[in-house]
Amino acid sequence: MNENATAAAKPLEGLRTADYDFKLPQELIAQDPLADRAASRLLCLDRRTGALQHRFFHDILTFLNPGDCLVLNDTKVIPARLLGTKEDTGAAVEILLLKRLEKDVWETLVRPGRKLKPGGRAVFGDGRLKAEILETTPEGNRLVRFFYDGIWEEVLDSLGEMPLPPYITHKLQDRDRYQTVYARYEGSAAAPTAGLHFTRELLEQAAQKGIELAYVTLHVGLGTFRPVKVENVTEHHMHTEAYQVGREAAEKINRAKQSGHRVICVGTTSCRTVESAAVGAGRVASCSGDTDIFIYPGYQFQVMDGLITNFHLPQSTLLMLVSAFAGREAVLHAYAEAVRSRYRFYSFGDAMIIL
Repeated sequence: MNENATAAAKPLEGLRTADYDFKLPQELIAQDPLADRAASRLLCLDRRTGALQHRFFHDILTFLNPGDCLVLNDTKVIPARLLGTKEDTGAAVEILLLKRLEKDVWETLVRPGRKLKPGGRAVFGDGRLKAEILETTPEGNRLVRFFYDGIWEEVLDSLGEMPLPPYITHKLQDRDRYQTVYARYEGSAAAPTAGLHFTRELLEQAAQKGIELAYVTLHVGLGTFRPVKVENVTEHHMHTEAYQVGREAAEKINRAKQSGHRVICVGTTSCRTVESAAVGAGRVASCSGDTDIFIYPGYQFQVMDGLITNFHLPQSTLLMLVSAFAGREAVLHAYAEAVRSRYRFYSFGDAMIIL
């Protein structure tokens, strides 16, 4: 390879995965949700000036104006983590449900993979649920067919556990704390965590203030959280996730844009949903489908004007999305300030609003 080809292969500044690294003390990873959802701290970033403010989440409505549209992801997390044994040896195995492909066939993540190859079988709950590995996907996931008596949702609710991220080591005492208060449609393998801060009272106050609430759905898969393993950000491939923007939500979003008000997304999943549904600058369609949209610096936002989000993992696609919206240097400076000020990070941690 000649020198010019070598130079061309190197990612540009800001498009290297290493450009999104930061140091986080282990003790700042939140292990438990707060008793009061809205008691989380709120770091406010002005993306035009880079200015920061320290507030609390119950102050969120002071940043929203009548006519603004708040977009919320109403997906519901299923108890997708199944702990059982290999049928022939009794060895412990784990299956994590990722995406339903047919009635009883799911794409899954299995552990340990070497014990569950195609043809292998696992047993859960003293035989109430059985699983057969059908095949391995190109990404290393497994397609699994389940066998059971009764209603799938009842069996899963009885045997499954909430699929908390691996950085949370404490046992969740209340399943509802890993659901938003507006969760409605089951299908996610992880919570849209920015929404965990909202209480029903806050949402009622938002509506009373004249803020439109638009509910969209994106079923969160683990692809959103997979580490970026390539040096060049542009070479990372996102897994698909099912989404839907209903007619009412599309009308509210479009009305806000047409009247000069802001569309503020609650979480990166809501952002990815409206940007996937965009049909030109400032307009979304009522639609559904699968999206693998990957938003990183250089992306031109079509719909979103503001973002409410949690603090994300180093070198993650989520941090890249936030950097695309607010600028990498400004976001990393805000993260450094959050670390210095001892904010709580990740799923059960504190929040940011970026306007």
